[in-house]
Amino acid sequence: MEDTNVRNTGLTRRRFIQSSAAAAGASALMRSGNFAYGAGSDAMRVGLVGCGGRGTGAAVNAVEAAEGIEVYAMGDLFEDRLEDSRRRLQEHIGDRLNVTDERTFTGFDNYRHVIDSDVEYVILATPPGFRPVQFRYAVESGKHVFMEKPTQVDVAGYRSIIEAGELADEKGLSVVAGTLYRRQPSFMDAVAEIHGGLIGEITGAYAYYMTGPIWLRPRLPGMSDMEWQCRNWYYFTWLSGDHIVEQFVHNLDVIQWVMGQVPERAIGMGGRLSRVDPSYGHIYDHFSVEYAFSGDVRVEAKCRQFEGATGRVTNRIVGTKGVADLHPDSSIIRSHDGGVLFRRSEKGNNAYVVEHTDLIAAIRAGQPVNETRQIADSTMIAVLGRESAYTGQQLTWEDMLTADMDLVPNTLSFGDMPPAPVPAPGRTRLNRSFLASAGE
Repeated sequence: MEDTNVRNTGLTRRRFIQSSAAAAGASALMRSGNFAYGAGSDAMRVGLVGCGGRGTGAAVNAVEAAEGIEVYAMGDLFEDRLEDSRRRLQEHIGDRLNVTDERTFTGFDNYRHVIDSDVEYVILATPPGFRPVQFRYAVESGKHVFMEKPTQVDVAGYRSIIEAGELADEKGLSVVAGTLYRRQPSFMDAVAEIHGGLIGEITGAYAYYMTGPIWLRPRLPGMSDMEWQCRNWYYFTWLSGDHIVEQFVHNLDVIQWVMGQVPERAIGMGGRLSRVDPSYGHIYDHFSVEYAFSGDVRVEAKCRQFEGATGRVTNRIVGTKGVADLHPDSSIIRSHDGGVLFRRSEKGNNAYVVEHTDLIAAIRAGQPVNETRQIADSTMIAVLGRESAYTGQQLTWEDMLTADMDLVPNTLSFGDMPPAPVPAPGRTRLNRSFLASAGE
């Protein structure tokens, strides 16, 4: 029988900008004169970089988030993707799409043209391999940023993201990341209870993202290596980071949020069992990683993408006084004898929209918020697990911070570019560049 002493809370949106810090930040911003948007103004122009499904959805979310928002410029590597997105946006947001032909851009440098347009903030929703360069350019250009998770695929990208995030602070710019669990009440309230001591001292945790396969786009006659890889970006580590990074980062971000720290080390394994055809690139289809946090607190993290297999997408946090199960639909905390201490269901809250609501509010108030570090660290936790599985080695956080790993090509152009081989534990090296990965 359930314990009747249940904390069944309502929607309690917690302020993520502390008033005193925000006031200080706003004051410094006004003194410097270095800001891209006049606080208090109603109209705001948004630029979209990356016109796939998530980018298109994010543009709709931005318009839904507040009055006075319009999509003003769009860019994508491929013209067909851009035009499809433009058509769908016209259907969904009507006259709040104010994109002329002159403000549509394609090619590898499309992001520069979008960012250089007269926009107040940009949505970065391209494959994450491109994120570090695009984010840095946006910040250097004085633009506020919404960037989808994850933020990088390698160590070089992590360093670049962190540096650009620090520059955003100096410029008084706001940066919000697409870690939607941090804006879902079922997670927010449960994590607050955990931090408040409801389950006692944390002794361990489990994270799962076990789901089915995703899309695959065929290679058409005459398609170059680069175009094939970019159109099937999910299946190439230099573009997606592998699914432990691109998808599982959501759960690993929850672990970092709950633990309040990054792990000290990880040991993992993975491979390809169902996606073995070369058309699936070179990524793995399953991972199992053990992370060790301070105090030797262990976290078991598992993710896979198998057709017809049982699904599980959840986090379990174990403490000395109870157990918390955190799930996108609902979260519940129980004592060790089974009594329900807390329950929170998801009702009427679209976290995809709230991400933009928070960003727009911060910009309009002149009170910057910057989430760069938290999402970069969460992404690096995923990269740490991936690299332990790829190399077959136990790796520490310090190993990653000092690694010489740069998986993204220095020059981006359509043409020949053989894909890297499937990672082989015991042979794949931690310190590697794109060319070394491709065996050139």
